[in-house]
Amino acid sequence: MSAMPQELSCILERLQAQPIERGSRTYWQGQWMGQSVVAVLSRVGKVAAATTAACLIEHFGVDQVVFSGVAGSLDAQVHVGDVVVANALLQHDVDASPLFPKYEIALTGKSIFPTDVQLTQELTGAVSQCLPEIQSKMQSEGLWQQLGSRARPIALHQGLILSGDQFISSASKSEELKRQLPSALAVEMECAAVAQVCSDYGVPFAALRIISDRANDSAHLDFGQFIDTVAAPFGAHVIEAFVAQRGESQKGQDRA
Repeated sequence: MSAMPQELSCILERLQAQPIERGSRTYWQGQWMGQSVVAVLSRVGKVAAATTAACLIEHFGVDQVVFSGVAGSLDAQVHVGDVVVANALLQHDVDASPLFPKYEIALTGKSIFPTDVQLTQELTGAVSQCLPEIQSKMQSEGLWQQLGSRARPIALHQGLILSGDQFISSASKSEELKRQLPSALAVEMECAAVAQVCSDYGVPFAALRIISDRANDSAHLDFGQFIDTVAAPFGAHVIEAFVAQRGESQKGQDRA
């Protein structure tokens, strides 16, 4: 799953699939390196992502879900160009208090939805494998210089990602989220809702986000350019590596 058309288009370039229309979405079902997959553009926001995830599970019978996209950083150590793999997700705009604690999804007793441990480990491995390529790509396209002075390589982080139906683009809102949820590394608009749906159905879920901005009013890169040039192709390459790893693992199990 991805929320932006550019992200999905880079996936579809690598996928042999047929389009299937369902609920105003186009689902691309086919084969990728011997693995049966379904790729879909969820569109932006929690409701759009949740309905798409439910359809993937109910209609297409997927047994795991992976989301790839961009996010804004909420942590001083998480820089533009870095990658965050979620180990937990939370909807920062949920507040049914005083009936329920702030952030808790009513009648579930949950506010934080962990990602699947094994799936997350495999996705993290795929990111690590692909990190040198993203750095080289940014340097060759002249984007590295736009990040300012940085001697450090692009980093991989794991931690809490927030979701909400707001595009966080002001320093004051970013700082407010960080005060309220200090362990959060990044913020976006979809994954915590997908995690909730996957939890309801007992389907493993994992998510990665490439940091496109600082979630404030001082972004260093043009958002559209960053997605087109860096985030979309890199995300597709990571997912390709992830699928390839799973294919090799399956072959090993079959030989055993």
